[in-house]
Amino acid sequence: MARIAGIDIPKNKRGVIGLTYIYGIGRSTAAEILDHAGISHDKHVSEWNDDELALIRNFITERVKTEGELRSSVQLNIKRLMDIGCYRGQRHRKGLPLRGQRTRTNARTRKGKRKTVAGKKKATK
Repeated sequence: MARIAGIDIPKNKRGVIGLTYIYGIGRSTAAEILDHAGISHDKHVSEWNDDELALIRNFITERVKTEGELRSSVQLNIKRLMDIGCYRGQRHRKGLPLRGQRTRTNARTRKGKRKTVAGKKKATK
């Protein structure tokens, strides 16, 4: 396995797919990295030599924010939104969707497991 940015990249995958195992690198960024290093997109990770691996490592450390650094900056951005009390920050605080999705139905991923509320009692005559 090739180890880049503290992540083991699987050898049996194509380079573009293998690089996406690193947090902060998607398909387009992986393609850009391989283009800069002059490596074919179809080449498997196991076929990379030490020079190509070094080029990829250098490019990622110099130009791409990944893993811990990216995770901490995302958390700081969310904390900033919550501190200034903007709408998005309030929604983060309440654990609700923040981009205009409906919450009457759906939104289970953000809201969590259903909390059943008892129905209203009927008045007796």
